[in-house]
Amino acid sequence: MLSSVRRDWVTLGYIAAAAMNIGGVLIFSRAFTNPVINAADPVVMSNFGLLMIVVWGLLYLAAGLSDGRLRWISGALAIEKLVYVVVWVRWQLAASPSLAEVFADDRSAGVFYTIYGINDIVFMLFFAVVFLRGGRQDPGR
Repeated sequence: MLSSVRRDWVTLGYIAAAAMNIGGVLIFSRAFTNPVINAADPVVMSNFGLLMIVVWGLLYLAAGLSDGRLRWISGALAIEKLVYVVVWVRWQLAASPSLAEVFADDRSAGVFYTIYGINDIVFMLFFAVVFLRGGRQDPGR
């Protein structure tokens, strides 16, 4: 199906965001069976929270493959990513357990907590740029 989709930078960015959310959660949580991720942040990273991150990934995929302009969706998603960035920074500053303790308990969970905020910063900026540029910049659409 992707071969029939015009692969512009917005589409590719949305697909990358989907892959990171869906793949990242499923890999690092070992398909929702990694209790260390849940224990380190039981409110945000409960299995329900992780499932909802996967659902966000499905939204990114659907939006990226749509033919519509994505300005306002991208603006809302930039705010969504900002929320996760703020939560990640607050967790890093006040982590109990600390990141070192999470790594000691489970390397996969440690990597997850190391990179998820950085990933969200990158995609927050991507969504903000798409919003500021008005969605897809393709006169053929």
